[in-house]
Amino acid sequence: MDTGLDPGAVVGPVARGARRGSPGTTRTLPPALPYELFDCLQVNLAVLADRWHGAGTHLGLGAVLRFAPVTGPDGLPTVARTVEQHLADARSALGIEVRSLHRTSGPAGIPLTEGCYVVADAYHLPWVPYFRRRHMEHSFLTEAAGRDGRDGQVGQDGQVGQDGRDGVSVVDGYHNETPWGSARPGLWSLSAEDLLAAVPGPALVAELAPAAGGPGAVAATADLAGPGAVDAYVNAYARHPDRDAALGRLTLETWFLARSRRLHAAFLTASGAAPDGAVDAHVRGWGALTEQTYLAARRVERGRTEPPGLLPRLREQLHADGALLGTALAAPAAGAAAGPPAAVGAELRGAVAAVAAAVLGTAVGPLLDGRSLGEVPQFSSFRIVEIIERLEEELRFEFDAADLVPENLHDIDAICAIVRRSPSAGPALARLGES
Repeated sequence: MDTGLDPGAVVGPVARGARRGSPGTTRTLPPALPYELFDCLQVNLAVLADRWHGAGTHLGLGAVLRFAPVTGPDGLPTVARTVEQHLADARSALGIEVRSLHRTSGPAGIPLTEGCYVVADAYHLPWVPYFRRRHMEHSFLTEAAGRDGRDGQVGQDGQVGQDGRDGVSVVDGYHNETPWGSARPGLWSLSAEDLLAAVPGPALVAELAPAAGGPGAVAATADLAGPGAVDAYVNAYARHPDRDAALGRLTLETWFLARSRRLHAAFLTASGAAPDGAVDAHVRGWGALTEQTYLAARRVERGRTEPPGLLPRLREQLHADGALLGTALAAPAAGAAAGPPAAVGAELRGAVAAVAAAVLGTAVGPLLDGRSLGEVPQFSSFRIVEIIERLEEELRFEFDAADLVPENLHDIDAICAIVRRSPSAGPALARLGES
């Protein structure tokens, strides 16, 4: 199950009631886009990308596997990206240009044209469940209702000008569950008065357009801070004295991380990566962690003991990201042309598979073909320790302790990935022709 939230929201597997306070009429958008993979700032950029450049363009936002935390306004580290960063991503990955970007004190001056992207306070937006409940940034698209090709604009007097005299159309692709009901993609027809009430204060307005030549080619890349940054990130939440605040924020963080990992996995699949059960399990693990974080936050909020195990699991998931998602394109899909052995690390894979097969008393071939170590009947935690120790002895190097988590140790390619990442593995890799 997908558990989601956006800045300031606390969400979980709860209410699915109808949204309240929606003015005008509503119709659900067709399910042409996996709305549930995006946060509330990304999703409407994805809507424009597919509208302007064709179905599937939205997946460009999943090309980069990212973990680059910065210090948030509350002093805790955050992976949340700014509106400006999302707009830069849209230019590079989606073929969307920013023609104008400005802040406004209200709806006056919002251009009601195709590509008008607005970020305002969800507390005032009657079509989302956060209406009059939670302050948070939220994006939507606006244009004049019944457009005939001319531009419209909301004037200082609150009237909708030109072809906007019939009202304002709001498109919002946000998909989420909240304690106050479900947010679902839709189109809403608002009067000028409704829009004035929805944007009573500051808003960021971007006038967007399709870039000439469309989106450029994008490839899977990783922008992952190292193991030390992962540990610092997790430790900041583990040691924060206000457990309510820490877990409330961490619920948001794990939601961002889970959705971005699902989006990256979708990009890899669309790019031709072979089906990979370990990757699928890892992505599901992020979803489970988001639920676990929400439940922990709720227990602490109610004055109960914080459940153990949450932060170690977060640490494991983050350390496993690069080994699983970051190397998923190394194995081509069935029928795809494989590169020469040296290009895919054949010597290292053979050495690791030989050790694992010897310890587990099984054949090397199936392991090289992708069989998970966990599928071998003799596999156990004791055997994995023996595999690790024999690899360190035979290859004469030492694994980074932070990499020795279950997700990294259940298949040959994941183990190869952490061998390559070890600072002490250089001589071993050179002997195997990998440097």
